[in-house]
Amino acid sequence: MTGKTIKKKSKEVGLPPGTLIHVGEKKSETVRIRQIIYNDTYFEEKELSSIDECPSSIGKQAVTWISIAGLHQVDIIKKIGQRLDLHPLVLEDILDTRQRPKMSDFEDYLLVFARMLSYQEGDEHLESEQFSLILGPGYVISFQETPGDFFDVIISRLKIGKDPIRKKRADYLAYALLDAVVDNYFHVLEEIGEAGADVEEQLISDAGPEILQHIQGLKRKLITMRKAVWPLREVIGALERGEPELIQDKTKIYLRDVYEHTILIMDTVETYRDMASGMFDVYLSSMSNRMNEIMKFLTIFASIFIPLTLITGIYGMNFNPSKSPLNMPELSWYYGYPFALGLMAVVAVALFFFCKKKKWL
Repeated sequence: MTGKTIKKKSKEVGLPPGTLIHVGEKKSETVRIRQIIYNDTYFEEKELSSIDECPSSIGKQAVTWISIAGLHQVDIIKKIGQRLDLHPLVLEDILDTRQRPKMSDFEDYLLVFARMLSYQEGDEHLESEQFSLILGPGYVISFQETPGDFFDVIISRLKIGKDPIRKKRADYLAYALLDAVVDNYFHVLEEIGEAGADVEEQLISDAGPEILQHIQGLKRKLITMRKAVWPLREVIGALERGEPELIQDKTKIYLRDVYEHTILIMDTVETYRDMASGMFDVYLSSMSNRMNEIMKFLTIFASIFIPLTLITGIYGMNFNPSKSPLNMPELSWYYGYPFALGLMAVVAVALFFFCKKKKWL
């Protein structure tokens, strides 16, 4: 939870239940309201500038889908609640973008929450935003934080007069929206799997300290996915096994397929988490082996020069050059002392670059 979210959430302290306050990041400047009305012989799509433009009898003659992208304008959510006679706590939950996936049955309508995930390939960031929908008799109201083309494939299917979705009720549309959310998880998993393969190759070829950041980033993405999929699996299972009157038995067959997809995704996430943990263990082992190699080299190096240092320490190496031209001729040099300092500096620099090349530093 970010500091801004905590600050915004703290404003609710002491307020009555059902007080409408947007909790979360403002992800878009404008709110996009799109209305789609259809049946097997009719299709209409248009952008609305206000909720007041919605028909008074939503879902009476045909299936009505109202898509709202952007949650920071509280008045829009409030008008939707007044139009459909929604409970204030429902509106409060919709505006709180920290909701975990869940389902609530209010007899006259169903409220479902899920998490929409998108993988940003540029910075390898996993973006998560809240998606919620209200399923009522003949209508679906969907809410998401940002406008996008996430459900354009469903709209394209609705435009095709022969597509089976045109002949189904609103519960089938709700299924299609949830199915699109779950299907996108497979795409995210594919991207995470490719990123994990790259990390594994880098770990084998060159296990430097920077690889640890990639492993930790991979684990964070998998945790985010687990938080999104695990409770959603229970939500889909409750819709499929429960007895909400708004969901037909024919639609429950399709929900069972979505439920199986969530199980498959969850199994894959757990497999990737085990792989990430294994990568971390391999990294630690690699670092331990490298440290052993460094210590082995330094031990050999020290073992060779310690006896030589002992001998020079005993005799001092200050042999009189007047007795023999082979005895420390540097003592008579005009630049003997600067030469010794320069030799020390050259040896120190050479050792530094040697360790750098071996990647010990």
